[in-house]
Amino acid sequence: MRCLLIEGLRKPYLSYFSYFLKNKLAIHFPSEDILLITASPVIKAVTNFKQVSKVLEEFDVEEQPSTLLENRFPNIKVIESGVKQLKSEEHCVLTEDGNQHLYKKLCLCAGAKPKLIREGNPYVLGIRDTDSAQVTSDIGLWEKNMKISNLRCREVGQLAQGHPVSGCLPEPGRAAVLTAARSCPLPVPTHCRLELVYEIEGCEVIWVIKDTAIGNTFFDAGAAEFLTSKLIAEKSEAKIAQKRTRYTTEGRKKEAQTKGNAGNIGSALGPDWHEGLNLKGTKEFSHKIHIETMCEVKKIYLQEEFRISKKKSLTFPRDHHNQSVTTDKEIWPVYVELTNGKIYGCNFIVSATGVTPNTGPFLCGNNFDVGEDGGLKVNDHMHTSLPDIYAAGDICTASWEPSPVWQQMRLWTQARQMGWYAAKCMAAASVGESVDMDFSFELFAHVTKFFNYKVVLLGKYNAQGLGSDHELILRCTKGQEYIKAVLQNGRMMGAVLIGETDLEETFENLILNQMNLSAYGEDLLDPNIDIEDYFD
Repeated sequence: MRCLLIEGLRKPYLSYFSYFLKNKLAIHFPSEDILLITASPVIKAVTNFKQVSKVLEEFDVEEQPSTLLENRFPNIKVIESGVKQLKSEEHCVLTEDGNQHLYKKLCLCAGAKPKLIREGNPYVLGIRDTDSAQVTSDIGLWEKNMKISNLRCREVGQLAQGHPVSGCLPEPGRAAVLTAARSCPLPVPTHCRLELVYEIEGCEVIWVIKDTAIGNTFFDAGAAEFLTSKLIAEKSEAKIAQKRTRYTTEGRKKEAQTKGNAGNIGSALGPDWHEGLNLKGTKEFSHKIHIETMCEVKKIYLQEEFRISKKKSLTFPRDHHNQSVTTDKEIWPVYVELTNGKIYGCNFIVSATGVTPNTGPFLCGNNFDVGEDGGLKVNDHMHTSLPDIYAAGDICTASWEPSPVWQQMRLWTQARQMGWYAAKCMAAASVGESVDMDFSFELFAHVTKFFNYKVVLLGKYNAQGLGSDHELILRCTKGQEYIKAVLQNGRMMGAVLIGETDLEETFENLILNQMNLSAYGEDLLDPNIDIEDYFD
């Protein structure tokens, strides 16, 4: 048997599931050839895996050279090349290095790619992978390492391509983070945009969102307000030591950097992605953030275009409560016009307006069933519509009938689960056996961190798909915790836990067991009742 795993294309945004898939296959089939085709010179190695509860899990991910994987599993061969074409009827993959590879089983693991609000604009930077995050972090060094006062378009263009620049930010330093745009098929990872806005220091940040509150993918208005108070406040506390995954391009071999094309490196972001990146300007304030809600981007002007238009831009609002602004006299490299009529000038724009499944050359000439979001449809065994071809992670769309408390979200935790399960299904199919759906798909469960708060999301945490026939029970202690339980017909269907609540395992069990909680009412979240012991 020859199993082929494809991680990277011309511009890969790799997901973490491929690590589990290739390791599991290598263990179950030590005498068979397993090929990993990737455009990236590095792989993701998973360490310190911890099962927090039945479904919740934590793990660390480290970047390592592909030779370590080949040394550990002699039957794995890593081919560093982009994919040119897939010929499914011939069971053949053509790579950009001119070679072709035959397979018996194929799994597509190409992840997703960012959707920039304006392609080709040197002032528009995308945040999706570890390398684009590193490029954005260099912005914090512009003022510090600078000797001239103006940032030229050519220099910004070099920065956008990952090259060093010699320019600096004009005073006073301003960034626009755009998360609102028309025709955005998939949400960009919410954790990236939230942490980006929070971590940038010494720079004015204008955050444009199309919803009424931040983090709409994860939070309701109450949770958003709880976090917003932390977001707009001056940061005074020391950073909490990270206990979760860190993603970094540090430690990448220099020869790997020169070997790989700059556009061919890009492992997807995950928790604590901002750790180790310099997101600080030279201003004395920690951060200044203004949020423009319920609007989208109408037009982006370069400096000369804006001058010719004779339009006026607004100054940065100085008071979160007092939204009065005046005409801005400062000249900026780029301007953003919003659908609410406001125009702001800034030094650069971070586009966080969405991602699309990285189907690349796979669709041409192949009759894949494709979901509405552009992903390859997979059944409950991670199998696509074509024989012997599987898919997992961001590139795929789950098309099976899901559990009442599970939904697909393109997150690193689901990537691990999909990769592990896809490997089981491929291994079973190779020997003519079948496997049951993995337990991890019984309940949506995700743990992460926002603004130094631990955040746990369970089941239908935002009452997704429940209609109006549900009730919410809330408990909030300002600056400490926010707890929301979603109930339907007296049974818990989902929960949001922000802060150190220690309720994740209890709530997980209540959702899975579907115990009738009608008799408890609001006492369910009474801080004077230890419900963790009560339902133990």
